[in-house]
Amino acid sequence: MNYIFDVDGTLWDTTGIVAIAWNDAVEDVGLLDELGRFVTADMLKKEFGKPMDVIIDDLFPGQDQNKKDELMVRIKIREQDYVSKCTEDLSYPGVVDTIKKLAEDNSLFIVSNCQEGYIPLVTDKLGITQYIKDQECFGASGLLKADNIRLVLERNSIPAEDAVYIGDTKGDYDSAVEAGVNFIYAAYGFGDPLPVPDYKGRTINRFTELKA
Repeated sequence: MNYIFDVDGTLWDTTGIVAIAWNDAVEDVGLLDELGRFVTADMLKKEFGKPMDVIIDDLFPGQDQNKKDELMVRIKIREQDYVSKCTEDLSYPGVVDTIKKLAEDNSLFIVSNCQEGYIPLVTDKLGITQYIKDQECFGASGLLKADNIRLVLERNSIPAEDAVYIGDTKGDYDSAVEAGVNFIYAAYGFGDPLPVPDYKGRTINRFTELKA
């Protein structure tokens, strides 16, 4: 089988450390005093999975576009720096061992709506780079998740019916459906409960269930 993984809310949860990075970036561009509030991990959990420009529009509506553009640049720098220096294990239980086990008989990929450079940071921090055959993200391709799934399939000559996308939000589900691949819902992630009343696909409550 060809497994394609989402990152945030599926492989790990960085929202605590990333919230600190975002608040420092907000302060860098002078928005913290103006807004009078902080970005929290819970706020980010509701937004992660979207491209960063969409998240910024959601969290800072009505702000000057030049200031939002500057904020995006600052966030990317702060986020990469803070996550790379973090010594805490941010992965969900059993992720690394499960990835290693799955890689014995399957091909593994990552597709995310994250910024460029984030996926290599993830795989390096988790020590799973050698097990990931290919990757793609919005920041590198400029494409949204469904198109990036298709791109990975095309590059690796994989029929859509032979692939499954593992994610934790309705956006992940919708992208999988649009790309024509199967979907496994990671119920332990940020999107619980999955707001798809007729969803009859596979659900996992722990990442380790993928080995079953």
